[in-house]
Amino acid sequence: MASTLDTGLWFRALTGAPAHAPRLVCFPHAGGAASWFQPFAQHFEGRVELLAVQYPGRQDRRSEPLIDDVRTLADEIAPRLPADRPLHLFGHSMGAMVAFEVALRHEPAHLFVSGRRAPHLVRDDRVHQRDDAGLMAEVRRLAGTNASVFDDEDIVRMVLPAIRSDYRAAETYRYRPGPDLACPLTALTGDADPKASVDEVEQWRARTTGPFAVEVFPGGHFFLSDHRSAVANVITAVL
Repeated sequence: MASTLDTGLWFRALTGAPAHAPRLVCFPHAGGAASWFQPFAQHFEGRVELLAVQYPGRQDRRSEPLIDDVRTLADEIAPRLPADRPLHLFGHSMGAMVAFEVALRHEPAHLFVSGRRAPHLVRDDRVHQRDDAGLMAEVRRLAGTNASVFDDEDIVRMVLPAIRSDYRAAETYRYRPGPDLACPLTALTGDADPKASVDEVEQWRARTTGPFAVEVFPGGHFFLSDHRSAVANVITAVL
């Protein structure tokens, strides 16, 4: 029997799965939306209940106020996570920080973090303070070959407020020392990611007392787009 989870405003169900199947909740990058994870659905259909978080201020939630603080997002999401089946969290870039903060509030069976340095490592990034052109230049740099979507000025005007708000959330986040996680943690990264070096990603090891692993893929910040099948294999091997 498939799950009949009420996903509400915050979650989008991307796959169907039996009631006993594990649940994987995915957290998008800065400026991203739940639909960014749709291409992963084919790799999990029927085996894993794949949910993606929809942050306020984008797509079907465009009329809602943006949230520019990682902990506030986590405070909103954590209590809404149901506990009727094994829960696993996956976050990319800014989403990794949101997933980590959610895990501190609602410890999962496994935490996957992608494209983000360990939370206690601080860079003085101020991209969110740039003008619109400067902000978009950074987004295009990270997007690489996928940057052509931003050639449409209407799309840029529509997504720019969410991108700026999310960059502010990611760049102003500061880790608060406290009890670490006890769940297993897997960190994934691209070997040429300018936002998260392999050494910086390996330092996630300090944030859990449970088993830890690092998976390194060829590519930059959005290595996921080129290695969906391989990333899905890493996740399903755990689940």
